[in-house]
Amino acid sequence: MDAAENSAHQQQASEQDHEQALLWLEEIEGTKALDWVKRQNAETLQALTGDPRYQQYEREALAILTAADRITYGTLRGEFVYNFWRDQQHVRGLWRRMSLDQYKQKSKDWELLLDVDQLASDENENWIYKGVDCLAPDHDRCLVELAPGGTDSAVYREFDLPTKSFVKGGFEVPLAKSNLCWEDWDHLLIATDWGKGSLNTSGYARILKRWQRGTPLSAAETVLETGVEETFVYPVNLKHNGRQTCFVVRGHDFYHFTFYLVTAERTLKELPLPQKCSLSGLFEDQLLVELKEDWRDFPAGALVSFSLPDFEKSGKIDEVLLVFDPGQTGTISQVRSAKDAVYLTGIEHVSSQIREYRLADNRWQGRVIPWGKDEVISISSSDSSSNHLLMSRDGFLQPGSLYCVNFQEGTELLLQSTPARFDTSGLKVKKEFAVSRDGTRVPYFLVHREDIPLDHSTPVLQYGYGGFEISILPHYSPLMGKLWLEKGGAYVLANIRGGGEYGPRWHEAALLENRQRAFDDFFAVAEAVQNQGVSSPKHYGAMGRSNGGLLMGVTLTQRPDLFNAIVCGVPLLDMKRFNKLLAGASWMAEYGNPDLPEQWEFISEYSPLQNLKPGQAYPRVYFFTSTKDDRVHPGHARKMAARMDQLGYDYFYYENIEGGHKGTANQQQEAMHSALEYLYLIRQLS
Repeated sequence: MDAAENSAHQQQASEQDHEQALLWLEEIEGTKALDWVKRQNAETLQALTGDPRYQQYEREALAILTAADRITYGTLRGEFVYNFWRDQQHVRGLWRRMSLDQYKQKSKDWELLLDVDQLASDENENWIYKGVDCLAPDHDRCLVELAPGGTDSAVYREFDLPTKSFVKGGFEVPLAKSNLCWEDWDHLLIATDWGKGSLNTSGYARILKRWQRGTPLSAAETVLETGVEETFVYPVNLKHNGRQTCFVVRGHDFYHFTFYLVTAERTLKELPLPQKCSLSGLFEDQLLVELKEDWRDFPAGALVSFSLPDFEKSGKIDEVLLVFDPGQTGTISQVRSAKDAVYLTGIEHVSSQIREYRLADNRWQGRVIPWGKDEVISISSSDSSSNHLLMSRDGFLQPGSLYCVNFQEGTELLLQSTPARFDTSGLKVKKEFAVSRDGTRVPYFLVHREDIPLDHSTPVLQYGYGGFEISILPHYSPLMGKLWLEKGGAYVLANIRGGGEYGPRWHEAALLENRQRAFDDFFAVAEAVQNQGVSSPKHYGAMGRSNGGLLMGVTLTQRPDLFNAIVCGVPLLDMKRFNKLLAGASWMAEYGNPDLPEQWEFISEYSPLQNLKPGQAYPRVYFFTSTKDDRVHPGHARKMAARMDQLGYDYFYYENIEGGHKGTANQQQEAMHSALEYLYLIRQLS
């Protein structure tokens, strides 16, 4: 071994020693680890809440989050609209409903179903409402999901709507990461923690069972058992106009699936579909499928359909119909089946559209609906037994509006609009393209004052995500607007590869060994903005969370020359061990397997923890995470901060003791988090 090899070997051994010495921070509730967290929190809070501007920031944030004139978004179920509402008097929230007619008449007379604050008080448990799954078609019974502190692990309890109470002796699922749905009134399909050996390497349930009403959960009968290396097994019921059909989705990894129809005989019948696709809904007798890879004569990104009754008879898919192909310039965002048509929202070069499709003579006929000019369009809720849609639209500078629309009848009723939460006077939005290292054109949005000085002095915040085929769209953000734009900052949204803005191809371009492309895209956008004269590294910051937190860690270690502030939220940072921490193993299809030397070779090039070096001009980063995050382990942020401390770097660190992967459990906590983040940014970048 020559001197250079020996030096490299010694450096690698030293780095491994440092990493081993930090493993105690992975003990989520360990006394030593929590003592460390408390010290970090105290130092950060002392520094930031002591700023004379902090209280104003927090008041402004809380006023927005708890405003009485927020839009009362609803969920259509049969003749009712359901709503979950939180405010300063109801911190955990109220689940309530009213008739659609009342809702359209803007009634305030809600029928209270469940007071989560009262339930938490009665049971002395910090319940956080996570949602409901209601039985079709009569909707009289629902499964209410509740999580202590907002974790992914939750309990489920059967709820009777007419009596507004939990069902005594009804379905009740203990705390676990469960996937379940109604098969019918007397049966649930459920994958949960059945005891020793029943979880996969990601910590998710791997055995699906059928649970019959009136029997103990332990008596449920196995329907499908998957391998310990597989990622998911979950049931789903798709509905159209009173008909409900159950399917089972088996995830071999995060993106490759086998799909089964649950037959009338209660058996599973495998659907001969490509492994990279998703079930998007039912319409009449057609099963809608969104392709994530080329299949037969249809390209990745297209929506297709086939006859479910024909498959049930023959076990084959003979005829496949094309619904819509967005091509190379866009993607499908939502697929919703109404009673008489299917509605798709999507984006074309990150601009929103809505399309309507009807089935006639065994062919899909569609049209673009001219609705919502230059705004982000989304279907807030739909119900397959009616043609009513709750539609929302907004934009960077356009507050949200909610409409009740019936495109079949040509009716449109404005239900609510959000008052402006920040001053937009003098602000403008530009959509532009940066050129990444490999020549790819990357779209981005820039929000700034029209009279912005081109002297490189404006504080700029750039946001990015770039993973899991998730599209990041230019929505109205009242907190960012109030706490950043209104105070003189500019904002950049970078639509980098790894996301879904151009469909599966945009995502796959940054998978595995090509992950660096997403990071290069993010840097290219920052360089493009700075080269315009808008800002400079001294005044330029970045923000991201979860996979975007990984992006922030890479931004810190690879391009500290471009940024002077980085908000790194609930992040993945130790990519050497990510697959061993909580749900991490399920993401190896996105990042690779660090236990395989050939894959660790490319992961190690960007893994933030392993790429921290002494003597660098790193900006003072702000880390935040949650002790109760049972998806992305808080050990990632803890170890990164501790290693920076060892190397002598300054940083801020805040770990909320509750809140799950979102990071916060209620509006007060969210207001505090927002105030801390934006105050940190303005201090760093002014």
